[in-house]
Amino acid sequence: MTGAVTDVLQFIGNELAVIFVAMLPYVEIRGAIPMGISMGMHPMHAFVLALAGSILPSPVIMLVFRPFFSFVKRTGLFKSLAEKMVERTLKRAGSIKKYYVPGLFIFVAIPLPGTGVWTGSLAAALLNIRLLHALPAIFLGNAVAGLIITLISYGIIGAI
Repeated sequence: MTGAVTDVLQFIGNELAVIFVAMLPYVEIRGAIPMGISMGMHPMHAFVLALAGSILPSPVIMLVFRPFFSFVKRTGLFKSLAEKMVERTLKRAGSIKKYYVPGLFIFVAIPLPGTGVWTGSLAAALLNIRLLHALPAIFLGNAVAGLIITLISYGIIGAI
């Protein structure tokens, strides 16, 4: 019986680890899937957990950063830091500015550092893309990026 409890705790622990890693900026789904696979998870299991974890911060980012940047613009508190952050995000998000929601999907779907859910959500907030439009584009883009990473991690396709 003790072995079964240990196995369940280890299983739950590994799952939570993949979800947590997927929530981290820059690492996101791109690091969580290979981590899950290296822990012995089936690639689709790691994909589903990483997808769930990586999308969790998106609505929070979009809902928190809009009022935050508005506040910063009005008060001047941390204005230079906020301006640098906005400039860097919008510089990376050229396709989003040009193509709006389809651009947001494409931006998030590219499995490269700095093009994931965090940056896409921040760009959506800064460009005032409605949550109702941005969230599905971010989710689908993230799913495409996750599938690409899963296929690379499983060795089905070569590294990009």
